[in-house]
Amino acid sequence: MAEAAGLYYETHGPADAPPVILSSGLGGSAGYWEPNIAALAAQHRVIAYDHRGTGRSSRALPGPASVEDMARDVLSLMDALRIESASLVGHALGAMIGIEAALASGRIERLVAINAWRTLSAHTRRCFEARLALLRSAGAEAFLQAQPLFLFPPDWIASHDAQLAAELPHHLAAFPGAETMEKRIDAVQAYAPHPSAIAALPPLLAIATRDDFLVPFASARELAASFPQARIETFKWGGHACNVTDPERFNPIVLEFLRS
Repeated sequence: MAEAAGLYYETHGPADAPPVILSSGLGGSAGYWEPNIAALAAQHRVIAYDHRGTGRSSRALPGPASVEDMARDVLSLMDALRIESASLVGHALGAMIGIEAALASGRIERLVAINAWRTLSAHTRRCFEARLALLRSAGAEAFLQAQPLFLFPPDWIASHDAQLAAELPHHLAAFPGAETMEKRIDAVQAYAPHPSAIAALPPLLAIATRDDFLVPFASARELAASFPQARIETFKWGGHACNVTDPERFNPIVLEFLRS
């Protein structure tokens, strides 16, 4: 098990290839990127990590959490691995971590934001409040049972029902606890990138999925409008986790952007 700065991480691909950091969303797990790692590692040194408080990283999460704290973790990991600069592919919360790491350091060369946002929509806030209510009233297993509803399209869930059922015990065993999950959701809901530093942001590829149940399509497009250099790719299908449901389309698009 590789660990640096309190974070579990794994590396894939040639050690001398351009580095790419993968930062997942609310779940925080490096394992989220399994459908994408092989394709990205063919041309890059890929670093996937578990967010602090989740997975195999340090479970200590004292006080309130913030996206800015999570960005500092990424920079500490880069320091530990002697990576001066890197591209970052982030899913929702992971993209916001990339934005803050770029604003704080200028060390993020390119950023891929998957179904992320600049302004939290009222719809997304309702979804988070519903998930919190479920966690508080019914517990972790019910919270995790409902999680695919926010991540995947209905037809994908139906065709992968056995897989999702088999994964549930593993997700339950790795669950960081209700207190940590509440802190992470609070951090997501409180986050708003500072508008004064827009010129410092790196080139962006914003991926927006029309059937994302959690993040409205317009939110991802609004994020792109705040970047000085931005490109938008629209997925008609794939849900919030379109890199998982449609890696055959996702992987080539991201690779092309990273080498452009």
